[in-house]
Amino acid sequence: MTSDILKLPTGFGRLWTAQTVSSLGDGVSHAALPLLALTLTRDPMALAAVTAAGTLPWLLFGVLGGALVDRWDRRRTMWVSDAARAVLLAMPAAAAALDVLSIALLATVAFLLGLGGLFFDTAATAYLPDLLGRDPALLERANSRLRGAQTAMSGFAGPPAGSALLALGRAVPLLADAVSFLLSALLVRTLPAVPRPVPKVRESLLRQARAGASYVFRDRVLLGLALRPAVGNVAFLAVETVLALFARDRLGIDTYGFGLLLTAEATGGLLGAGIASYLGRRLGTGTALTCTAAVEGLAILGLAAAPNPYVAGLALAVCGAGMGATMVLGPSLRQAIVPAHLMGRVASTSRMLAMCAAPVGAFLGGWLATAYDIRTPLYAAAVLLLAMTAVMASMTSNRRVEAALCAADPTGPDHPASQDPVQKSAPDVL
Repeated sequence: MTSDILKLPTGFGRLWTAQTVSSLGDGVSHAALPLLALTLTRDPMALAAVTAAGTLPWLLFGVLGGALVDRWDRRRTMWVSDAARAVLLAMPAAAAALDVLSIALLATVAFLLGLGGLFFDTAATAYLPDLLGRDPALLERANSRLRGAQTAMSGFAGPPAGSALLALGRAVPLLADAVSFLLSALLVRTLPAVPRPVPKVRESLLRQARAGASYVFRDRVLLGLALRPAVGNVAFLAVETVLALFARDRLGIDTYGFGLLLTAEATGGLLGAGIASYLGRRLGTGTALTCTAAVEGLAILGLAAAPNPYVAGLALAVCGAGMGATMVLGPSLRQAIVPAHLMGRVASTSRMLAMCAAPVGAFLGGWLATAYDIRTPLYAAAVLLLAMTAVMASMTSNRRVEAALCAADPTGPDHPASQDPVQKSAPDVL
């Protein structure tokens, strides 16, 4: 039976629903938190501190978190993480209601939310290929649907809702996000169990983490897939840090308009996720990833030069399309070529590189805006994204991608899943 006539299992529908509900809450907070921070300060560096705090858990615990996920039950890890984040959001909601909200509290909550996100995202990434039998076509289809729903909720529906809920009270959007996490946790608890890979040799946590990191750095395709979002996060966080200020001071956009601006980006992201599979088939996954890097860079360049909100919205929509396609093609390829017993560690190592780059982008954006001009971080971000075009063309070319997929064929005798990760490193496709 071919992948074209295979259907996604019933359990995927529940996973999709859980992530859709949670993404709606994330979209509400995505618009509300920057606006909440702006009610407390207009210092770009203080805003950057809140933005960067959510990424620090990946810097401190990223690889070790992946090793723990490879030891733990992945379904349980997901629902416990979401339940904890629901409880956590009650803190800033109460502080906002009592009018004692502060930048320090927002940064602390962002850090703890990021820690919960580390475990949930890593576990979900490792759970999906097990649920779908590691079929490349099913993974691409599933990731397209997950990414499409995430984009629609967190970017399209969530931001305007967050702006509107903020008008009802500073605690309201935070409570809405808490409810979304709670509903997600309840749904994830009903997902089917999947067998966990059993390590052949009991190793220390540090040794297991090191094996996962080594697997990424020794494989050109996996390293390229990890570097793409890392450089992208430097660029996008530089933009995100100053976007609310840029929209208000240079484009004359009010609170509701800012939510619509984020919605424009999400609209493009939804389109990009929807056409990702077509681009992969038409151009090849490697070439498609190279093209989306160029599209993102040119779009941010257009945003930096935008004379009015309409041009800015169009530029963000084009950038969102490139991001949406990238975030379907890249993870799907990684899930197809990495063996199950290393999936958590490889996913967390890749995500750690991306998230560790994010604080650099956040503080870079704040510094460039303070030292030069509010548009300067946008121009710098465009240059970085355009530079990634050459990197992707070299490291994740179609030829390299095909070689990696062939090496991952589970019917082959040299498939890495049959090898001990400490004794055998990642297949080198140089």
